[in-house]
Amino acid sequence: MRKFTSFFYIPLFIGLAMLIAGSCGKGGGSTPPPNPCAGVTVSVSATTTNPSSPGASDGSISASATGGSGFTFSLNSGAFQASGSFTGLAAGTYNVTAKNSSGCTGSSTFTLTAANPCAGITITVGGTSTNPTTGGGTNGSIAATASGGTGPHTFSRDGINFQASGTFNNLAAGSYTITARDVNNCTGSSNFTLIDPCTGVTITVTGTITHPSAPGASNGSIAASAAGGTGPYSFRIGAGSFQPSGTFNNLAAGSYTITARDANNCTGSANFTLIDPNPCAGVTINANPTTVGNTPCTSPPTGSITSNPSGGTAPYMFSLNGGAFQSTGVFNNLANGNHTLVVRDVNTCSTSVNVNVPNLPQGPLFTLVKTLIQNNCVVCHNSANPNGGMNWEVDCNIVMFKNNIFQRAVNGNPSPMPPSGLLPPSERQKIIDWINAGGRYTD
Repeated sequence: MRKFTSFFYIPLFIGLAMLIAGSCGKGGGSTPPPNPCAGVTVSVSATTTNPSSPGASDGSISASATGGSGFTFSLNSGAFQASGSFTGLAAGTYNVTAKNSSGCTGSSTFTLTAANPCAGITITVGGTSTNPTTGGGTNGSIAATASGGTGPHTFSRDGINFQASGTFNNLAAGSYTITARDVNNCTGSSNFTLIDPCTGVTITVTGTITHPSAPGASNGSIAASAAGGTGPYSFRIGAGSFQPSGTFNNLAAGSYTITARDANNCTGSANFTLIDPNPCAGVTINANPTTVGNTPCTSPPTGSITSNPSGGTAPYMFSLNGGAFQSTGVFNNLANGNHTLVVRDVNTCSTSVNVNVPNLPQGPLFTLVKTLIQNNCVVCHNSANPNGGMNWEVDCNIVMFKNNIFQRAVNGNPSPMPPSGLLPPSERQKIIDWINAGGRYTD
């Protein structure tokens, strides 16, 4: 019974298993194979060797990978190879891809750098300089040389324009930077300073002057000399040409600049002033004025001043009270009072004096008439009651209206003055005598 059971169940189990297997294959479809790269990360690393010189193609990349086994490698999507070593490479950027035995891949980028041709290279610039030989000159020079790097070298003053020669001519005083460049464009520089020969040199100009002998004369002179710097010296006046001598003649009064120049073209200057002699030094001019007094109550006034000068140099000119100068020393029609008289000679030397023109005194005939009128007529002709505009308290009114006085007081025409009757004949005669003399204040 145990043996049967054993035989019976074995075929039955096998048949059942086959039935189940057939049912899964046909009824539910096939199961996809598992992804061999699921959960797998392929990482690429490498050591690089840069090209040994600019433009060379001896660089290399030695790659390795993790994340599987049986790797092959590809450079820049090229064919896969068993080795991760890539040689003969120039400078540039490269992509390395690694693939394991299951076909799983990973990539990394690597950069090879061109070699710096100037690394460790020092270019030294030396040379000699020649200073300009004259002040402000441009005949200086620099002769530069270079060592280090790979020759031949070229040279530049501005770092831009290079030339084969290290010699630079026609240079003024100043600082210059000379740059040397080798065939690999490696550079080095050095500074050179050219010194003006006048630096620190002081040229002092001195001299003696002779002033012109007379106003307006041109016989002055300057005799200049120089010290400092390197002789011999040359001299010039103002902006003129240089000459060997420091003597300048035929000069009028004025200011002059003398410049001295030494053998190296270094210069120094000094100012000199020539002065006209004073034509009025020691000169005294006397105006010697005489006056004629003014007659009161006349128009225009009758005063005058006459100047008869001495001293100085004739001819003379004359001015009164700030007026224009005139050639005559006579001034008429002056009122009484102070007047300022200026006398000037041909050299403009002058003197100024105050001159008083007085009023002439009353004449005796006028005095008699004035007394007569004021004793008899002022009562009717005064400042408070100037009948007919005649105020006999004012002297000049008596002179101005003398004809009225004569008609009234002498002729009684149109009525006598004073109103009480004509004056006695002796009094009337005083008026007649004054009128006949001229009827003036001074008569």
